[in-house]
Formats: sequence, C-alpha cells, structure tokens
Amino acid sequence: MTEWWRGGVIYQVYPRSFQDSNGDGIGDLPGIIDRLDHIASLGVDCIWLSPITMSPQADMGYDVSDYMQVDPLFGSLRDFDVLIERAHALGIKVIMDQVVSHTSDQHPWFQESSLAQNNSRSDWYVWADANPDGTPPNNWLSVFGGSAWEWHTARKQYYLHNFLASQPDLNFHNRAVQEAVLQVMRFWLDRGLDGFRLDTVNYYFHDAGLRSNPPLAELNGKAVTNPYDMQSHRYSKSQPENMDWLRQVRALLDQYPGTTSVGEVGDDERGLELMKTYTSGSELLHMCYSFDFLSPKFSAAHFRSKVEAFFSGGETGWPCWSFSNHDVIRHMSRWAPHSVSAADLSRQAAALGLTLKGSVGLYQGEELGLHEADILYEELTDPRGKRFWPEDKGRDGCRTPIPWQANLPHAGFTNGTPWLPVKHAAAALSVETQNADPNSTLNAYRALLAWRKTHPALLTGDITFFDCDEPVLAYCRSAGNKDLVCVFNLSAEPRSVALSGVDLALEPISHNAELSGDTLTLGPNGFAILPAPAGEGKVSYSA
Repeated sequence: MTEWWRGGVIYQVYPRSFQDSNGDGIGDLPGIIDRLDHIASLGVDCIWLSPITMSPQADMGYDVSDYMQVDPLFGSLRDFDVLIERAHALGIKVIMDQVVSHTSDQHPWFQESSLAQNNSRSDWYVWADANPDGTPPNNWLSVFGGSAWEWHTARKQYYLHNFLASQPDLNFHNRAVQEAVLQVMRFWLDRGLDGFRLDTVNYYFHDAGLRSNPPLAELNGKAVTNPYDMQSHRYSKSQPENMDWLRQVRALLDQYPGTTSVGEVGDDERGLELMKTYTSGSELLHMCYSFDFLSPKFSAAHFRSKVEAFFSGGETGWPCWSFSNHDVIRHMSRWAPHSVSAADLSRQAAALGLTLKGSVGLYQGEELGLHEADILYEELTDPRGKRFWPEDKGRDGCRTPIPWQANLPHAGFTNGTPWLPVKHAAAALSVETQNADPNSTLNAYRALLAWRKTHPALLTGDITFFDCDEPVLAYCRSAGNKDLVCVFNLSAEPRSVALSGVDLALEPISHNAELSGDTLTLGPNGFAILPAPAGEGKVSYSA
C-alpha cells in the first residue's frame, strides 16, 4: 500500500469548537459529520481528532478517565463509527489523539493504584516516598506550574504529574502498562481508525533513578513566566527507553495496513533531534512534529536551518510541519508584525507550509485566516491561562469556535451558549462569506491544495535551499526531470530577486509576484513558484 501519509496533509479538528449539533454549546461528533463536506472541499488527506474519549475535562479531554468510551459531550461510539464511515466515503483518513503518557485521576487504573502500595496496579503510576523532611523526591516541575509531585494521603507517597495534579503520569517502566496501552490502541484500530496523533510522545518514560534536573544553561534573554522553562528536563522526559516502546507501537500499527502515527515532541532543547530520532528507519513512528515552527520566529534563516537540520546526515526520518495548533497562538497573530495585509500573510503561510519537504498539519480555521481571539479573563477555561494570566493568556484564544455563517448567532456554531465566545473579527471571516468570494483565503487554500497534488516534487521530492539574504527564502523541490523553484519574501517590504535556469512563467498560485526578464519582484509577503529543468534553477538576492 502506498505511504499516503508521506507528503500528506492532515487537518486538525478540535471537536469542542468545530460544530455543535445539540445546542449545549460544545462541538460534537454529529456536528463534525455534518461539516465533513467542508473538510473534503479543502482537499486534505486526513483528519486528526483532538480528544473525544471519556474525561472530567479538567484539561479539555487531555485527562482521560476511560480510553475506550466516547465522552457523552461528543456523542457515542456509534457516532464515531459513522464519522469513520462517512470520512472514508469522502476519501479522508481519520486519526485521533492518544493521550497515554498520563490519565485522569478519575481513571479506574489510578483509583486502584492509589489505594495501597501492594495491589495489582500499585506501580502503574510513578510513586515515590517523600524526602526525610517531607519534600518531594526531586526538583521536577509541572508544565502547568509548581512541583510535578503531588502528595497522596492514602498511599502516603508522592505521585508524578507533568501537567495538572489531576493528570497522574503512567509508569511506562511497567510492562503491564505498555500492554494495556497497546490494547487501547487495538480497540480503536479495530473500529477502522487510520492511526494516532501521539500526545507528548517524549514524556512516556522518566529517569528510574529520579535524578533532579539541572538548570537550563542559558535563558537567552527569554522572559520567564513559568519556572518550568528554567530547567533542562534531562531526567523528567525524553529518556532512551522510549525507543523500544515506540518500536512496539509501530509493530502494532504495521498489523493494520495504511495506518500512520504522528508524534508530538515537546522539548525546547532537543525537539528537532528527537523528531529525527523517533522517525528514523521503518521501525519507529511514521512522522513527528515539534514546536520549532509554532513559535514567533519568522525568518528565512529559521525555516531553512530547521528543515536542513532535519534532513541532514542521511537519516530516513519524516517531519510533519505545522504553523498552528490547539496549543499555541495562531500564526496569523504571531507573524502579523511581518506583514501589512492579513490576506497576503495567510496565503504566504499556506504556500510555505505546502511546499516545504515533509507532511503538513493544518489547524481548523487556518484556512479562514483566523487570528488569535482576544479572550477576557472571565471567559477563560484553560488552566494554564488561569495560572499564568496575564503574561500567558493560555490557549483559549486559538480554540474558539469555527465561524460558519456570519449572520447567525455565534456564527452558526451553536444555537446555545458557546463554551468559548465567537468574536466579531472571527465571524467576519465565516465559511459562508468566504465560499462566495473567489478571492478569499478559503478559496486560496483550496487552490493551493489542489495545485500541490499535481506536483509530485512537493509530496516526496528533495529540497535544496539557495543562498539568499534576509528576508528572502528560496529553495528548489526536485523529483524526476522537472523542478519547482519556490521564492518567498518574508517581509512587509517589496524585494527583487534575480533568476536564472527557470522557465519565465509563474505558477498560477504565485501571489504578489511579477516577472520582468530575469528579475522577480515580490511585494509584501509575496511568493513565486516557477518551473525549471532538473538541476538548473538559480536564485540570487538583490535589494
């Protein structure tokens, strides 16, 4: 079977915010089913569903209390089966979040484990005695603030939680835990799921000796809001034992032809390195993404350095590049200082993401050019935002509902009260409005995605960067006897670029670009794609 995922486009659906079908203000599986035609119209290959399993929702579903049940907020297992069936009929694969580095403290596994130190699941979680003075066993910190250790009175021990105290970490050093997690994965694969997005894929194992983390060598001028960012997390995550576990996951997936895996690597120091390591060869994960392109950095040097570093050394790993998702400020807001027109920036970001070497992750609303919503404190639901407000406003601003019809209450997302508000700026970018405008961002995404499918070089071809000064990023995608030269002006000022060895004709998806002889002029956030005979394209920068 072909490796559809290699160079494929994965569209992330955040179910809470996609479409509400029953008026409770929370999106659900029937709502997604009703809107599948929109997703299909984009031309993506796959849907990634953020968590839909049973959960107290302390962290919006990333705290699972039953891995084999759909939370009633989102529907039922029958709804899930219908979604798979309908998506497959439209030619769309479906993967879903597997949040298995930790569970909810309401999960029966933890309920049993916490009762005593000598029962059948007593070591399914990471338990440790207090120091003689009563303090936690080491200095590990939680991503959501404070110590990563929580005292449990019944067991008279601490347990590890890398996130909320209500999200205890599973002990992957225990083979019974590994087998239980594999059984969960089998359950969903047997229902026709096409694979998994693996949450916090480098958090599964901790240092068995519970050694304290050292301080981060340099903060590099970074203003620290969360003390977590002051540590080098050498022992609390990203352990070498993870490799054998990932081999087991891949071996399971290989039993289900056509399935895939996307790992989320959360490690500011080693993210790209772990991406490469976890996807190298054919026995580990299919793809990984890190947070390298989910930051405010927007420069030719940044994009080039990360792509070149990933593909250096002859390794066979594969990336999935994303610019936005449910955990970060939307890229239209992060990168706004580098533009004068939101429409131009949205098109450029789309073209950049869809022409780099790797698979592509698109986050719902990205195709509409949505910005980060301005969420008030009293509107917050995200525990991170509540903890670190106002320096860190949390993740609610990127999670607000999709605007479907501008003239309806809450832009057609719900006929109830939405769990997060639909702001006026988002409603103005509704799907209905953009469907009717041939020059809209939505229709630009559709055109780019359709055009990309006609160029094999953009799916699996090689990438070679040209030496250009900032703010020009230029590279060649190669496959067979025809190359594509891609040139981007990553700034709000016009730039001119000298060309040779290319056909003097712009691909139709080029934007804010003009050719005059061998000189290419790019307007603010302009980009050009040009065909070239194999190996002949040349690009040089001139102010």
